[in-house]
Amino acid sequence: MFLTGLAGAGALSLMGCGPDGKGSKPSSGWASTEPAPKRTGPVKPRVTGTIASGLNVPWGLVFLPDGTALVGQRDAGTIARIDPDASADNRVQILGAVPGSAGKPGDSGGLLGMALDPKDDKAVFVFLTTATDMRIVRIEFTGKGLGEIEPIVTGLPKGKGHHGGRIAFGPDGYLYVAVGEGKQGPLAQDKASLAGKILRITRTGKAAPGNPFSSEVWSLGHRNIEGFDFDDAGRLWSSEFGENKADEVNLIKKGGNYGWPTVEGASDDPKYVAPKVTWTVAESSPAGLAITQSTAFVAALRGERLWTVPLKGENVGKPTAHFVGKYGRLRTVAVAPDGSLWLGTSNTDGNAKVVRAGDDRLLRVVLD
Repeated sequence: MFLTGLAGAGALSLMGCGPDGKGSKPSSGWASTEPAPKRTGPVKPRVTGTIASGLNVPWGLVFLPDGTALVGQRDAGTIARIDPDASADNRVQILGAVPGSAGKPGDSGGLLGMALDPKDDKAVFVFLTTATDMRIVRIEFTGKGLGEIEPIVTGLPKGKGHHGGRIAFGPDGYLYVAVGEGKQGPLAQDKASLAGKILRITRTGKAAPGNPFSSEVWSLGHRNIEGFDFDDAGRLWSSEFGENKADEVNLIKKGGNYGWPTVEGASDDPKYVAPKVTWTVAESSPAGLAITQSTAFVAALRGERLWTVPLKGENVGKPTAHFVGKYGRLRTVAVAPDGSLWLGTSNTDGNAKVVRAGDDRLLRVVLD
């Protein structure tokens, strides 16, 4: 089944200065064509300016070979193309709306994760929630708008929240998908359900060969993952919302059981994979995660901060908080072609205590 006929969206208000440098090579963590420099000391993130403002809950973010980016706006259900080198009035171009996307302020659904096809830079895979299900679609796009939309996976179980939604191509060429448990905790332990899982699938939505349970499932026992990325060695790291006790950063293992809802946070039960990092839910609520320079960068919503987590093989160093309270809720973080980070606020999502002038924004962060 193919869906066609995309609706346009209103113009965005753009403010702020552009980045102070721009590379020519695309980067998405493991897929960078130019390795990041090895770091001998702790990374020091520094915001150098606003790339774009007036956005609506920027969630998915991918970079194109020409250095521009595609950004999904969660509640508006639209995809925008952002050119950081353009003038403020021309920096954001709305390519179109994704039919069926059902997002609204205060909810966590709508237009969520995005992943650029590494074999076709004119195609992007998008995770969205509709009125009846969650699904993954493949979208062709041009410089002027969105083209044909093909459903790849439909019927993913949709609950009353905890949608997950992060997707990314792994170094093995398969698509990894974080599916939340929909506020139905026992489903996370049910191997017959796709809820509360990380899936590993082909471009056509089938179970990838080599999966541990002869299904789409790669790992289980997850509550709500909104961030993951691959390190230079091809290891998958994720950020996960806890309920009341502990938020987590996990190193994802093939067939690993991460414990939810039996376990939240650390456990000495050998049946479950222990998290590498835990925080209280007040200081984190971790959303997006990006890896560069042997560091995981984790954007925190309730904690209103950017965490840096040093990675040491399969172990981690002590996390450090940055920008605490300065920009409000932080949801999306991605490695840009020039090695900087793009960091997205999430103050228009219906959950912020304060909506700042220019929200939502994409900030440029350099790593000193």
